[in-house]
Amino acid sequence: MAGQPPPPGGQGPQPGPLPAAPGPLWKGSANRAKAKAKVARAHRKARTARQDFLHRASTRLIRDNDVIVIEDLAVKNMVRNRRLAKAISDCGWGEFRRQLEYKCERYGRDLLVIDRWYPSSKTCSACGHLLAALSLNTRTWQCPSCRTRHERDINAAKNILAAGLAVGPGNGADACGADIRHSGSSRVRSAVKQEPQPVTAGIPVLQGEG
Repeated sequence: MAGQPPPPGGQGPQPGPLPAAPGPLWKGSANRAKAKAKVARAHRKARTARQDFLHRASTRLIRDNDVIVIEDLAVKNMVRNRRLAKAISDCGWGEFRRQLEYKCERYGRDLLVIDRWYPSSKTCSACGHLLAALSLNTRTWQCPSCRTRHERDINAAKNILAAGLAVGPGNGADACGADIRHSGSSRVRSAVKQEPQPVTAGIPVLQGEG
């Protein structure tokens, strides 16, 4: 109003902040749609590459082996670890097991699943010594009994294979107390002598699976 004295300090009322201009990726913009499509293509490319690798790996295992032994991993519980969730999800362990299950059933192979509580990492694959504890960040260790040095994952793989083959077709050895089961069945296989089963030599050509 004319003639009204200015407020203390000699300055009039200050205008409020201007609204921010919409950025290049604001909701509904063409650039946002392009970025969304680009991310979707990247995810689709990664998914296709993962599927191709899993199919090739599972097909190679089926062709080269009559008995395949895997561990019953609790993947849903493992992905709760924030540090490992992304890496575990990228591996596609659940999909890999699914492919092994249906391919073994289709081509007459034996898929044996080791119980998840079997101490495969803590057991020495050379002498059978069992450690009292083994932390997750310990990747290599030396057996206090036979002094054999182990790489954690390789040692676990050897123990899993030995436990599966111990109760596999044609072998009646003890599986060190590990629960073994046929994949897709609720019947747990005990570590007792199994009747040998005939194995068909070779494998038919797997069409459309790399």
